[in-house]
Amino acid sequence: MATDPFVGPLVTKRDRPLLFPSNRKLRHLQGISLRNLSLSHPNRRHRGSTNDDGFLPQSWKSPAKLFAQQEQHQLGHSRSSTDLNTLNFAAASGDTDRTSDIPNSPTVARLRRRSTHNWSGASPSTRQKRLEDVTSGRMADIWFSIHCSGIEEPVYVSEVAEKVINPNFQFFDLNSCGPYVTRLGEMTLKFWVKGEGIEDYYLLLEMQLNLQSLQYIGKSLENFHHPFPPNCVIFYLSDGIYTNFTDMAPQQSPISLFSRAPKTTEDDLQPTSSYDALMRLSTLDDCIQDALITREKLTSQINNILRENQASLDVVNEASQCKESLAATNRYLAIARKHLRSATKRRAELKASLEARKEAMQKGREAQGKAQHYLDEATGKLKECGNLVESAAEDLRGQRRRICEDLMDIYPIEPIPDRPLSFTIRGLPLPNSDFESSDIDEDTIAAALGHVAHLLYLLSFYLSIPLLYPVQPQSSTSFVRDPVSLMPGPRTFPLYAKGSIYYRFDYAAFLLNKDIEQLMSNQALKPLDIRHTLPNLKYLLYVLAAGQGELPARKGGGVKGLLMGKTAKTLSLGSRRSSEDSLASGVGSRKLVESKGKGKVNAGAGAKIPPAVSDGNPLRTNGMRDMS
Repeated sequence: MATDPFVGPLVTKRDRPLLFPSNRKLRHLQGISLRNLSLSHPNRRHRGSTNDDGFLPQSWKSPAKLFAQQEQHQLGHSRSSTDLNTLNFAAASGDTDRTSDIPNSPTVARLRRRSTHNWSGASPSTRQKRLEDVTSGRMADIWFSIHCSGIEEPVYVSEVAEKVINPNFQFFDLNSCGPYVTRLGEMTLKFWVKGEGIEDYYLLLEMQLNLQSLQYIGKSLENFHHPFPPNCVIFYLSDGIYTNFTDMAPQQSPISLFSRAPKTTEDDLQPTSSYDALMRLSTLDDCIQDALITREKLTSQINNILRENQASLDVVNEASQCKESLAATNRYLAIARKHLRSATKRRAELKASLEARKEAMQKGREAQGKAQHYLDEATGKLKECGNLVESAAEDLRGQRRRICEDLMDIYPIEPIPDRPLSFTIRGLPLPNSDFESSDIDEDTIAAALGHVAHLLYLLSFYLSIPLLYPVQPQSSTSFVRDPVSLMPGPRTFPLYAKGSIYYRFDYAAFLLNKDIEQLMSNQALKPLDIRHTLPNLKYLLYVLAAGQGELPARKGGGVKGLLMGKTAKTLSLGSRRSSEDSLASGVGSRKLVESKGKGKVNAGAGAKIPPAVSDGNPLRTNGMRDMS
């Protein structure tokens, strides 16, 4: 073989299979794959005319030929994907009905193929969409099965390869099927596919295959650069990769196992050793035997001398052993002295460290005594602070009870006679989230929802609980805000049905009920039905106003500062304030709301009711801070 000193061999020998075609059996089959999956046969394009030398651009054209070509339609070069054979045929045959069905159909003289230059300026998403449209028609789910003659069930069924064009299946081993299958050389291979928009699998390809008809490709597909035909099956055998272009077994000449031995001639004879060389070899063997005998004699003489002088040898050996022991002792002594010096130094360091630790421990005891003194003082202060915290918490609970009692007086929630679970707020009825079937007008419902929104806003402020869905109380035009809503449009939802989209109003009522559920969950309460707006709210106010002991008196300022000509009174109230004296503490709040509604509140009076803010933080206010 010719070689290049820098490149290597110039001519490489082609790989050959290790198995003869007649020896290929199913036991050698390890895997199967498919290339260029095609669900339909390619359509052959119809040619209107044959290609001859006249189509070559360098061919000579006579003046008569040029004149004849000018009368015919010439198509310029363009990149296109549209076939105009149908239009050309209709125009050439004079079928006006077919050409008239095409909108804005150009004449034959001006017929041009559509340009596809818009691919160059298309966006990446457009290119991806077009690429998916091109490949979606060829991608499919596919699996295969192997069948053998005489066996009804398939010998092997592969897994399903989903959405592929060139499916690769897992390798398998057919030795578990027994010798009857593994010794066969023929099989039936079936491929089943399911394309896009098809529910069931159908048979795409069925092959009656003889393994002797396979064509060898090589050890791998990396060096195989030839294109595969559509639906080309690749077989992985133990000695390499095969494919099939036909299912017929090749004709092979039988191999003769018995053949005559080749005849030898005088030219094939070679000379052997001469007589002199054989004699020299015999003499050399005799010399070797004499040398071995001499070595044995010398060995026996040396052993006799050593036996005679054994005592002297023992003395010499003992002397050498004593010298070695003395040297080892001297080494151990030097090492022990070195260790002694290091131990002495370590002892001195430990003494100094112990002295330093004693001093540090003495200072630590002094610091610990001071810290214990400070700790005793801090413990006393901590108890005082704890008592203050408990007192403040108790006062806070009492103030919240009093505020809830005032809110119950300002926004009284009363049941409607002969209608279970139906309540009114400030005399306005409000259905339980069933607004369409209710006979109450929209303005009344909007006003009642505005009262509920304002009451929730005040409860969240005084209870220091930020609402998940902040409310914006504006009387009968109140709003609820959902910061995480996915609905189109603004994030605020109206609590009135008139002039608004109904589903947004219904969603706002749902968010209002969720705020009530949040406040009830904070007080360890569970509503029976989230849709019952006023029953749940009344239940919550009852629980917040409940408690033992007397309610604390109202502090100076606040709502009482808005009342003109009234003096503060200290009232003894119960948990539900059922007496007439308990109702007196709510006069200020009730008159404040009524005077505010009629526009008679003095502008120069005390603090204000905390206003609703539109930024979703209802726990910020400028007035009534002393009431908490």
